[in-house]
Amino acid sequence: MSDDPLFPADFLWGAATSAYQIEGSPLADGAGPSIWHRFAHTPGRVLNGDTGDLACDHYRRLVEDLDLMAGLGLGAYRFSVAWGRVLPEGRGSVNPKGLDFYRRLVDGLLERGIAPMLTLYHWDLPAALQDRGGWLNPDSPGWFADYADLMFRALDDRVPLWVTLNEPWVVTIPGHLDGELAPGHRDLFEPPRVAHHLLLAHAEAVAAYRALGRHRIGLAVNLEPQHPASASPEDRAAAARRDAFINRWFLDPLLLGVYPPELAALFGPAWPAFPDADLKRIQAPTDFIGVNYYSRGLVRADPDVQPLGAVRVTPEPAPRTTMDWEVYPQGLTETLLWLKERYANPPLYITENGAAFADGGPLDGETPDPRRVDYLRAHLLAAQEALAQGVDLRGYFVWSLFDNFEWARGYGQRFGLFQIDPVSLARVPKSSARYYRDLIRRHRGGSRGRGA
Repeated sequence: MSDDPLFPADFLWGAATSAYQIEGSPLADGAGPSIWHRFAHTPGRVLNGDTGDLACDHYRRLVEDLDLMAGLGLGAYRFSVAWGRVLPEGRGSVNPKGLDFYRRLVDGLLERGIAPMLTLYHWDLPAALQDRGGWLNPDSPGWFADYADLMFRALDDRVPLWVTLNEPWVVTIPGHLDGELAPGHRDLFEPPRVAHHLLLAHAEAVAAYRALGRHRIGLAVNLEPQHPASASPEDRAAAARRDAFINRWFLDPLLLGVYPPELAALFGPAWPAFPDADLKRIQAPTDFIGVNYYSRGLVRADPDVQPLGAVRVTPEPAPRTTMDWEVYPQGLTETLLWLKERYANPPLYITENGAAFADGGPLDGETPDPRRVDYLRAHLLAAQEALAQGVDLRGYFVWSLFDNFEWARGYGQRFGLFQIDPVSLARVPKSSARYYRDLIRRHRGGSRGRGA
């Protein structure tokens, strides 16, 4: 189509998933349980009592799924490693069968001309480490560095792109303040320490990578521009606080060496005095930033919502997904330009972008999902605009390859390019899969791109 986006020949085209959301078989072949296995098996935590026990059965359908990716023409595939599949206790003895699964995954990608982007942590901390305090334990950065070192030694000769942590903000706030996600804690004093340990974990993993890695390593963060719901001073101040709370909490220490001062004011006595030496370690150079973008934040002041004193609202009327997120593609351009201006134009990948819609059943072997096609096209045009304004954007990864286990919302939210038949587990392509395949073909078949 004439209004479809055009990108450079070396742009990296990919799709993304995470281990607990698609693999299934969480305890197979010697794997240890994760906090998400525990959380999903706790009554009342996940909608309809859903778990990741089967998910998309990717663990047992690996070759089928690799062929499916090749059929899309992907230049790259972003996946995560289940830490407990490789190290059942989180530390110590390696599970050879678990590590072999990821070796076979990486080798299968390379055989099909697809560059692996490996995420070390996508929220599934080994349960044995949670029993030792999890991310609240000051030893946790060292645990993570040891695990990262193991994976680098096993796979860096074949993996060109590494992500340390996916969305550490989600681990910090829904996991330790709101209690909505694993491990399900609600404690004002936990998030500052968890976030700090996550940043140190990233830094320690990067240091380990510099000692032996050959390629590139970065961090993936969820970002959204924060807009006041009105012109009132209260709403403008609330939007500024939420910007610090979400967008700058992890990027400012990583790229500027300081925490946003708003955070100490928000958390009060729950905010510790962090050592300057820690911040220097955290600021060690990172090769790229992964941007996970879905929508904007439209913010209204609300003193009853603590500690932020603000709440996100959805405008009426506005197009929205079944997650109740506003469809706001121009926010992606805004976010990418903000990164360029605030942090001196770092190399970027859009590591997640996609939408959940209530797709119908398949027709003639394909599930029609015109709203997802429109969503992807609009957001790619927004990314193209950012590129035209000088943003160093190197690739785009659709979230997600499959309809999968959407955390506390179970299987009701469908983000995939492929529908999963609930009985046969057959992969049924959607219109968006065909759209994405054709788009990649028009870009010379999907180059591996810069950094891959």
